[in-house]
Amino acid sequence: MKVSPGAKYVLRRLVEMVPTTLGVIALTFVLFNVIGGSPALTVLGKNATPEAIAAFNHKWGYDLPLYRQFLNFLFDLCRGDFGYSLEMNEPVIDILRRGVGPTLSLTMPMLLFGTLIALLLAMVSAAYRGRAADKAILLGSTLLMSVNYVVWVILGQYFLSFKAGIFPVWGYRSWFYIVLPAAIGIFSSLGADVRFFRTAILDELYKPYVVTARAKGLSGAAIMARHVLRNALVPIVTYVSLSIPYLFTGSLLLESFFGIPGLGSVSINAIHSADMAVVRAVVVLGALIYQFVNLLTDLFYAVADPRVRLQ
Repeated sequence: MKVSPGAKYVLRRLVEMVPTTLGVIALTFVLFNVIGGSPALTVLGKNATPEAIAAFNHKWGYDLPLYRQFLNFLFDLCRGDFGYSLEMNEPVIDILRRGVGPTLSLTMPMLLFGTLIALLLAMVSAAYRGRAADKAILLGSTLLMSVNYVVWVILGQYFLSFKAGIFPVWGYRSWFYIVLPAAIGIFSSLGADVRFFRTAILDELYKPYVVTARAKGLSGAAIMARHVLRNALVPIVTYVSLSIPYLFTGSLLLESFFGIPGLGSVSINAIHSADMAVVRAVVVLGALIYQFVNLLTDLFYAVADPRVRLQ
């Protein structure tokens, strides 16, 4: 049976993903089980007796040969078992399951609305390049990029929460608690996003096919929407895809400043309490999601640009 070039491309990317994913898992195992030192000393403390250390290692399988530990680690991941948190006294998967909801409720609006607003501003800036609208957008983008992320958090909490009392400062009881941190996340990232999207769109505006479209009598809006934007989507999707893994691993600063019990807050608490099982799980989860996002991005390339799958 003849296989199409698109199907061959998908199969090749799936096969290439396997060794990369195994390498990421192996590297994570080495960092936390070999280089990271004895988990028993981390949990029990430096004054633990040899008997207590031996009992701990036997209970959790740390006395097995490294290859056996790695195989057990790999098999557990395949079953969705991320280990057991001794600090929280519960399976890590339950901790991640509780945190993923608050995290996604914060990061999904940031990605969707942030990308949409930045793309619209970039299109306006590119369409009116060199004019007042373009200069105003570029000036605003530069100012947003020049101010540290934490400054926007502090200003938003002080003026909109503490002084005006419009938004709550801390907690996660309803969707309203997400509005201010999500708005700050969108606002603080607009500068870099707008400038990148504008560059990607301008690269297409000077291509020969745009001149041809203008010669055929198409309006500027039609050229921008039907032709320029579609061809500019490849670098834009690449740029946006880099932030997708953080949708699941959480925004560390925003969750910490606003008391949102998401995966970012869970990660910081695990680091402070030396709960290495949770930290390792977040690292592995982020790496696996990153691999999956890379695969989806490459598949989008194949759909958007036929030259990719043919090559």
